[in-house]
Amino acid sequence: MKITAIETLRADAGWRMFSFLKIMTDSGIVGWSEYNESFGSAGLSGVIEALAVHVIGQDPRAYGRITALLHVLTRQSRGGINQQAIAAIENALLDIAGKDAGLPVYALFGGAIHPRVPVYWSHTGTYRVRNAALLGVAPLRDYDDLADHAAEIRDRRFTALKTNIFTREDGRLTSFAPGFGRTPGWPALNWDQRSVQAAIDTIAAVRAGAGPGMGVMLDTNFHFKTEGFIQIARAMEPFNLTWLEVDSHDPAALAAIRAKSPCPIASYETLCGRRDFRPYFDAYAADVAIIDVVWNGLAESLHIAAMAEVYEVNCAPHNFYGHLCSMMSAHFCAAAPNTRIMEIDIDSVPWRDEFVTDVPLIEGGMLALPSAPGWGIDINERAVRARPPQG
Repeated sequence: MKITAIETLRADAGWRMFSFLKIMTDSGIVGWSEYNESFGSAGLSGVIEALAVHVIGQDPRAYGRITALLHVLTRQSRGGINQQAIAAIENALLDIAGKDAGLPVYALFGGAIHPRVPVYWSHTGTYRVRNAALLGVAPLRDYDDLADHAAEIRDRRFTALKTNIFTREDGRLTSFAPGFGRTPGWPALNWDQRSVQAAIDTIAAVRAGAGPGMGVMLDTNFHFKTEGFIQIARAMEPFNLTWLEVDSHDPAALAAIRAKSPCPIASYETLCGRRDFRPYFDAYAADVAIIDVVWNGLAESLHIAAMAEVYEVNCAPHNFYGHLCSMMSAHFCAAAPNTRIMEIDIDSVPWRDEFVTDVPLIEGGMLALPSAPGWGIDINERAVRARPPQG
């Protein structure tokens, strides 16, 4: 079997774009992966297409050899978009290998240790505050609405949820995102009493709606510096968080946050490759290792999870994309012995389901693994091509 062609496809997903990689073979088997270029990875499709010249004519089942070659060819610019491009290719090759063998991808890595994967509802309220019209739902106007939404998630039998900080502007909820340049406060990222109070009000509302039995996480992204993260962590002590999620590119700073935090710390979602993760593991910088299967590739993600196991750390995939990404992350969770819980976006544009042949099945806060070969779902090309990206 030989690879004959590679094609990238992009589709409108409302406030973002979904991107897919299609790898074709002379046997007729097609491999798919989903990747992301909407958040800091502009031009990723072009990098994938540039690397394709080294993949055409290769046997796709030799995915280890191909990814090793691509890493060698990009060694002088290791990580970043190059790593994400290699991951997209690797993941599509794994889909081909599974289909050729008649096995789900997790079976290529020893089978499903976890036949059902626990998931948590991510971005609770976030998209309903920012993008309610695109979702086709009522906007969340205040903290009472946020509490009602958390109660809805509980009633849908999810066991955990994650949210972001919301502030009040002109009497309405709004996102707090200085770390991404979306709201005032960048680049200094100083904390103040108003931002700490906003975090308290947000989590108080979520906890009131979700009840004491729901796992609750707060994602603070890159929105503060070290001292600010510590202030937020201390303010969260009364709410029994499952974890506080923090992004920091300094292992010692993150370890200092963890040492002073009354709640567990989760981090690492923006890291690429074992070399990036190692200094964080050595510093014991977080309680939960968040691994992005889309950016790292499934095989590399399992290597990172094996490293985490040595440090007595469990893993949770970073997954806020489309349905194919969710299935790729679910295969990772199935094969990794030290799985914690899987992130998933339930809120999305209504047409997201059209992009795939099968929608992931979630019942009682658990995702059922598919038994079909490859990822277990394929891309509906006609639907993707019918919705080109919008501006």
